[in-house]
Amino acid sequence: MSLTPQDHQDHEGPGGPGGPDGKGGRGGSVRKGVLVAERARRRRRVLRWSATILAVVILGGAGAGYLYYEHLNANIKSDDLNLGDAKDRAADTKANSAGQKAMNILLIGSDARDSAENQKLGGAKDTFNGTPLADVQMLLHISADRSNMSVVSMPRDTLVDIPKCTDPDTKKTYAASTRSMTNESLARGGPGCTVATWEKLTDIHIDHFMMIDFSGVVSMADAIGGVPVCVDANVYSHTSSGKGSGLKLEEGTHSIKGKQALQWLRTRYGFEDDTDLARAKAQHMYMNSMVRELRANAKLTNPNKLRKLAEAATEAITVDDGLDTITKMYDLAGELQKVPTERITMTTMPNAYDTIQTGRVVPTADADQVFRLVREDIALDGKDDKKATASPSPTVTDAAAADDDLAVQVHNGTRTDTLAPVSGRAGAVTQLLTGKGLTKAVADPSAATSEAKTVIRYPSADLQGDALRVAKVLGIPTSQVKKSTAVSGVTLFVGADWRSGTTYKAAKADDSTPASAQAMNGADTSQCMHVDPAYTW
Repeated sequence: MSLTPQDHQDHEGPGGPGGPDGKGGRGGSVRKGVLVAERARRRRRVLRWSATILAVVILGGAGAGYLYYEHLNANIKSDDLNLGDAKDRAADTKANSAGQKAMNILLIGSDARDSAENQKLGGAKDTFNGTPLADVQMLLHISADRSNMSVVSMPRDTLVDIPKCTDPDTKKTYAASTRSMTNESLARGGPGCTVATWEKLTDIHIDHFMMIDFSGVVSMADAIGGVPVCVDANVYSHTSSGKGSGLKLEEGTHSIKGKQALQWLRTRYGFEDDTDLARAKAQHMYMNSMVRELRANAKLTNPNKLRKLAEAATEAITVDDGLDTITKMYDLAGELQKVPTERITMTTMPNAYDTIQTGRVVPTADADQVFRLVREDIALDGKDDKKATASPSPTVTDAAAADDDLAVQVHNGTRTDTLAPVSGRAGAVTQLLTGKGLTKAVADPSAATSEAKTVIRYPSADLQGDALRVAKVLGIPTSQVKKSTAVSGVTLFVGADWRSGTTYKAAKADDSTPASAQAMNGADTSQCMHVDPAYTW
């Protein structure tokens, strides 16, 4: 049974019949003896259950809602959202011109081996009860108008700067680290440090997180009843040294669940180039297929199966405090169900192999482009209605200083691969600023560097207003104002796109998703994982 737009309109919200008022009970009234009305009520209730479960399963198989049992609230574990310092956090998302606000949710898959079941599923016996790692990380962005959804995966082998985090329970503080694997962030106080790491890297405000472990994936997959996946050859993910997920499938499409679903999500050896990048692609295929399965398959209208799914989900999930009740999940579900399957886009953060550490990757310039599109609420499928709503302006936490008290350093970044830097360019732009009333502007005397595009960087949220003021004075787009700990104050880098003149002419923004993001559409049923010939049988 598909959830049509009319079905969505028929859903009754919290407080209606069966609504999640936190106290259980059916609520509402039924006209006795009127069979048609009774059937209609049941149908709406089932659709409501399905929508709730669908929404949270879209979030990486990490949650569900069942509106009758208050004890499900007690199943849900919660933790602090962000464990980083204020200076490392992204500004809150601002509403667009229509008053709508985008939402960002970080999905985390933990490799915790903290129970007998998790240990059996995860293997590596010597790691029992060890520090968990965030081996799956996906940022889910729901557009402000709820017309589309974009998912960005970060490979677990990505080298990032992890900010200082403080464990909310033990109060232990973990010092900031540079060039660390992103999956290590979970071990530094909990999922809130993984959130902090994403915000520091992307400057995207994260509203919620949802985390699930090995046994949670298995119980969710069992409750769903199977998800179709495809391989283009027989595959057995196993090496002579014992590596591999153990996944063994024949060529073609198979409905997988339970342990086999977990194997699929963990498979690295056997898919494509045997890297974490191939694993991320397989995870995207699984998520897209799961969404299609839940939206199209009538078997989830069975109340008993829905109950089992809800029980499995709420026991498997850890969320932030903003999602720690069934009612809150229901509200989130109401937003997520508005997004059509064909407007769901899965991507992988563009990356390149690190030149120092073998087997590690780092974000590329294309990654910055993807993060900007998400920040500005631009759909990664390229199908936005540009005239529908304006992109939100940056949220400023501190007002700018007065022009004559605003300190800004100007750096010459006009060097290119083929052109020498423009001599005296920093001084010329400094004079332009002082002439416009920013009398504390100073030229940086250090050697010129290369900046393809003029950019204004600032180190912390309290200086964002100053940086935006400089941008406004010079006519530089706000998308070229970026937070960066590489500077100690507001710094204008005059790039190769402004080698002369007193007026900055911004190039037309490229709002296309880079090919390196490997975008995958949620409605594409033709996807099939390529098998490394070394792992066929």
